[in-house]
Formats: sequence, structure tokens, C-alpha cells
Amino acid sequence: MQVPVLEGTPVGAAVPRGLLIEIAESEALAAYRTIRTAVFVQEQGLFAGSDWDDIDDDPRTVVLVARIEDGTIVGGVRIAPAVPGRDLGWWTGSRLAVARGARGVAGIGGALIRAACAEVESRGVLRFEATVQSQNEVLFRRLGWIALTRVELLGREHTVMRWPITRLERAAQGAKAHLAGLLAPFGGSTAGLGGAGFVGDDGSPVPGSDLIAVCDAIVPSLVERDPEWAGWCAVLVNVNDLTAMGASAVGMLDAVAARDASFAARILRGLRDGAEAWGVPVLGGHTQLGVPAALSVTALGRTTAPVPGGGGRADQAISLTVDTSGGWRPGYRGLQWDSSSHRTGAELRELAQSVARARPAAAKDVSMAGLVGTVGMLAEASGVGAIVDVADIPRPDDATMGDWLTCFPGFGMLTVDDRGAGRMASPHAITAEIGETTSVGGVHLRWPDGEVTRAIASGVTGLGPTT
Repeated sequence: MQVPVLEGTPVGAAVPRGLLIEIAESEALAAYRTIRTAVFVQEQGLFAGSDWDDIDDDPRTVVLVARIEDGTIVGGVRIAPAVPGRDLGWWTGSRLAVARGARGVAGIGGALIRAACAEVESRGVLRFEATVQSQNEVLFRRLGWIALTRVELLGREHTVMRWPITRLERAAQGAKAHLAGLLAPFGGSTAGLGGAGFVGDDGSPVPGSDLIAVCDAIVPSLVERDPEWAGWCAVLVNVNDLTAMGASAVGMLDAVAARDASFAARILRGLRDGAEAWGVPVLGGHTQLGVPAALSVTALGRTTAPVPGGGGRADQAISLTVDTSGGWRPGYRGLQWDSSSHRTGAELRELAQSVARARPAAAKDVSMAGLVGTVGMLAEASGVGAIVDVADIPRPDDATMGDWLTCFPGFGMLTVDDRGAGRMASPHAITAEIGETTSVGGVHLRWPDGEVTRAIASGVTGLGPTT
């Protein structure tokens, strides 16, 4: 694999007035290539004749250029996926160059670097690196980059550097980090949550019975914006919680609030459609009008042997069973994958029995914390850590890696078993081993080159046995 070189001139703090960073097209691209030749071939002598390489031939490569107020292109940088084939969310930056006549203007190089970082993050990239001449290392450090190692390249000492992308950590912490503090009053009392082995789980066994109780509220903004979809999702997420516990749903109770009866009817239509699709009756509930929209649903299921979220131990395999059919819900691209609304009731009910059939050691459904955040919750509940192999994650073609690992995927079950012992399977989903539990806390990502990067530093909810 070719290691790209990210070069440039000293990075100043100020950005010139009227400077525009844009994605290069024909005329701008030609100007950038002229500047590159001047810098890397003629001035630095790093290449003989041309610095053109395989990255330039890759149609996925993006070039950002700097255009000053009079329209002149004065610099540029290219960004591209690091490996051929499917984009895994690992990109590199290279060939940063600023025209000789513009180098007295502070800020052009820095603006290009910052723009490159922003552009890759907007494309769902989770690992972004560059290899720079070592004398420029301090400049990248000032912009927040992290130095990894020194290498010899093209006869000069270089430093491999990484831009820290914290999207996965932020998604997990934003969704779940508050739980331990909020639920502290219930600890150690008769009003304690979940019972032994099920604290913070997707559902809770009802004492003295074979019932499992789950409850989910829908984000009020979603209820206001798309009430029918909110009703459908209220069924979906409750059934998913029961599925993760290995339970079969037997009924639901709803609490609906709306500004008027017509709006409440729209919510209830979605709830009815979901109840019919999954075959789960709505047993009753509560309705209040004249207030802001809100929706919460409690569901009950049955199982004599619930599957805990915290049943794993170190050195076991983590598997993902996910329905990648469907597409992004209109209006929620990058946030909600709709794999359920096109399915028949029979298909949805078959998926809902997948964990009960397989009886894994531990299971959790992928929640609003995202896939990696849910791996963190699964590991935390068992007092272990996890490594996820990025290249092994089943993913639809229309989802970037960053979006897929942080979105709500519709139907996604994470399970833990001894290596090779997993039994999860469905004709309507893909099952793949995507990693392993470890004795080191937090969640880490393992990339095709063997590099391991941190995704989540420690626990997600604070409810695990090690906290």
C-alpha cells in the first residue's frame, strides 16, 4: 500500500479575507496539479518528472482547493480512501501544496488542512491520517493532530499523524452517559432496577413470573414531525427489546399525548399498523389532549429463560445480526435506517424470534447509542471490553461507515458466544462475527492493516459491574 505524503507551508492562525475552500472540478483541478508539480517535482525534487500516483487514478479521491478573492487557485490538498474496494471509513490526506507566490499569506495551508478534516468527517470517515515531513509535525500538532510514528520516505524523515475523530464516543455518551447518575437513587433499594444480572438491560424480568417488561419513549420531535412513523417505531423498538431478551411479545400499553384528537389519531394509526404487523395487541393505555406530542409504549413478553445483556466474558466472539434491506427513512438520512416498513408481518415476526432460537450467552439490540455504543453497553454489562473488526461489519451500500455505526438500524442484534458457537440466523438478515470481547475496557476498532484505534474509552452507561 502506498503511503501518501501530506506536505505544505507553515500554517498560520489567520485566514486571508475572501479565501474560499471548495471541491475542485476541471479548471481548479488542473491548477492544483500545476501547483503540485511545482512544489513536489521542481522545488523539493521528491519525484522525477511527475508526482502522479494510484490515488490520483482512484475515482473516489476528492481534491480541495483554496481560491483567493480574485479567483486564483493558490493551493490544494487531496483526500481519499486508504484501501481499494469498499470505503471502510479510513481515509488519508496527501499532496498539500501552496503556490510559491501565496506562501507569504498566512493561513492558506491551515485552512486547507482544517477543511480536509471537516470534509472527511462529513463523509462518515472514522480514521484520517497523513504522513508529513517531520519538520512540519509541530504545525499539525497545533491544529490538533496526533503524531504516531516516524518513517523514512522518499529519502526524508516523515511522521505518520492522525486526526482524532470522536464521533463514536460522542454518539454513545450523548445517548447513555447520564443513566448511572439519574438511576442512582434506585440502587440498593427495594425499588432497584432490573434485578440481579439484568441492571441496565433491554428489559426486566417481572418477579414471580415468566414475564419480561420493556418500555420505550419516542423522541418528541419525531412524534411531532412524523406521527405515523413514531407509532410504528414505538412497536418496533419494544419488540426489539423483547427480542434481545429472548422473549415473545404478548401485549403493549401506550401513553399518547397530542395537541388534538386528529393528531392523536395519526399516532395511533402508526401504533395500530405496527401492532398488526408484529402480531402484538395493544391492551390499553392513556391518552391526553391539548398538550405537546409525546408517545411512550410499554410491552410485555414471555420467556422462561431470559437472555441477559451481561452474560458475556472475555475472549468470546461478538456477532451482529442485522437487516440491511430497505433504506434511510426520508428526512432522517444518516440517523434512521428503515428495514421494517417494507417487510411482511411474517418476516418481522420471524426476525423477532431469532434470539430465542439461538440462545446466545448475551444479547442487546442496537439502540440509539449506535452499533459501537451498543457494543460498549454489551461489554460494560459483562465487565469486559470489546474489539470490533471494521471490515467485517455488514453494511448497506448506501450508508457510510460513520453513519452506520451511529444510526438506529431498524433491526440489529448484537450477541456474544464462545468462538464458533454462535447460532444466530435468519433468512431476512445477515449474521457475521464482527469482533471479540477482551479484558481491556472500552471499545476499540481493528482495521485491515492491523491497527487498533479507540472508539469508546470506557463504560457507556456507568451501570456495569466494574463501575
